[in-house]
Amino acid sequence: MSKFAIAPHMRLHEWVAVEKGYFDEVGLDYTLSEELVGAGGQRHDLGDRVGAYQTFEKGRSCDISTACHWTVNVAAAAGHGKLFGGAYSVSPCGVFVPADSDVKRPEDLSSVPISVGYQSGSHYSTIQALEPFLPLDEINLSFADGLLFKRMENIIDGNIPAVSLFSGPYYFMEQLGFRKIVDTTFMMAIMVAEDAALEDVEKFMAALRKAQADIDLRPELYTHYYRDEFPERFHDQMDTRLFGPGERIVFEPYSRAMFEDSQKWIGEREIFEDGNLGHLGYDDAVIAAPEMADA
Repeated sequence: MSKFAIAPHMRLHEWVAVEKGYFDEVGLDYTLSEELVGAGGQRHDLGDRVGAYQTFEKGRSCDISTACHWTVNVAAAAGHGKLFGGAYSVSPCGVFVPADSDVKRPEDLSSVPISVGYQSGSHYSTIQALEPFLPLDEINLSFADGLLFKRMENIIDGNIPAVSLFSGPYYFMEQLGFRKIVDTTFMMAIMVAEDAALEDVEKFMAALRKAQADIDLRPELYTHYYRDEFPERFHDQMDTRLFGPGERIVFEPYSRAMFEDSQKWIGEREIFEDGNLGHLGYDDAVIAAPEMADA
């Protein structure tokens, strides 16, 4: 029987679970996949209009992974895996500009290109956060800079005027003195491969629950793990003592209302150009933890 393949997603939990032996403790025979992860950052550079959804569409080579809940929602509804309904997480995210930028307020971002990942968390969450300040036609999203680390490098190198970043890069922006214009915190969801064993998924989540408690109690012991996912060129600049705990797993159901409301929100903003948000409803797209089956 093959090992349960886990794709870390720029958060601390998997690394804490390995360090503490929690995966072994729950009896999970696992391997960490390098899907979208690498010290050189190359796996984060997928190009213009290729983001998290497209990796699900193509097929990820892992049993379990994480992405923004909007993308996991649509991908699961399209049959590219199953959304695990027993938990979700919340990640800090924000739109940043250089310290010397003329942009001071969210309203100043009108028509300014904001670098985001296509159909990824930064795409949806930037719209969500800026709608209270700007008409939709004045929110100017740029998809030309690929995913997370390429966007981070481009704002540091002075190539772009504004960027949406989450997790470790979010804290690195703060450390370097970039100005956060608006907080765009968003939900993540868990995608399970069609052929993954539910028993292994439950073991995985049990290990992450233990890791979450450790992170809540002593986050400063674990923020050094962010360094392992950053491009090497930034390692000497990083002071992970200044970084926060990042994404937090919430062990509550991703409910039917969340699923359906998110589908409606995505459709109203025409984020998927063909309007196809998948043909499967909640009951067929979502795997719920047994005790949460009726949520």
